[in-house]
Amino acid sequence: MEERTRLRLDVAYDGTAFSGWAAQPQRRTVAGVLVETLDLVLGTGVATGLTVAGRTDAGVHASGQVCHLDLPVDVWRAHEGRLLRRLARLLPTDLRVRAMREVSATFDARFSATFRRYEYRVTDAPWGCDPLRRHEILAWPRVLDLDRLTAAAAGLVGEHDFAAYCRRKENATTLREVTRLDWRRDADGILVATVQADAFCQAMVRSLVGAMLVAGDGRRPVRWPADLLARRERASEVTVAPAHGLTLVAVGYPDDPAEYARRAEATRRLRVSADS
Repeated sequence: MEERTRLRLDVAYDGTAFSGWAAQPQRRTVAGVLVETLDLVLGTGVATGLTVAGRTDAGVHASGQVCHLDLPVDVWRAHEGRLLRRLARLLPTDLRVRAMREVSATFDARFSATFRRYEYRVTDAPWGCDPLRRHEILAWPRVLDLDRLTAAAAGLVGEHDFAAYCRRKENATTLREVTRLDWRRDADGILVATVQADAFCQAMVRSLVGAMLVAGDGRRPVRWPADLLARRERASEVTVAPAHGLTLVAVGYPDDPAEYARRAEATRRLRVSADS
């Protein structure tokens, strides 16, 4: 049997022109472009088992995405000193592999992860969004109050059933633990929501942001986003915030590689059909 090695790839992309991460026929996707480029460099089908930490939707960006794949050991040894630069020359400018390294065979980019962290950027400037940043910032047409946003966020932290904020899939749980959810206003006036959880179901982050924004501009009470957690089905009143304001900024893993397999096993038991 051919000996293979597992590689961790740290990936960044501008999601504007991608139809999400997952490969789809006749659509330009991050995974599709990455596999095509790897096939061009290494040979068709040489790289196998591409697995991502979080399958981002169409239009969502990433600065800290993580995935893994497997290569024959002899192929990796032949290319490891120059593969990153070769990919840099061949990949489109809206997709970068920022780092690539050999990891334990028990590393699983999806199931070994301990958290995913996203940031969502919004401007409430009366003149709208800086044209040079229009692909990463949502222009909100009303004034947003940071204190109201902060209060709305506080009620969503912790382990809850987020069914009201998820697009439910058959046999998939909507139970999640949000370990961080806060807002800040940067020096340039941009409001940034940081959302971290063990995992997210589809559209959850953008739904949370959509609910908090209408509390932040005063159209809903600050308790309204938290009150929706009592629902056991998606809340039709919640508008999903546009994809372009959202960026996956970090994925966390156990510090000790010996814990990769244990974490993956525990995650599978909890969420066999989790979305990310």
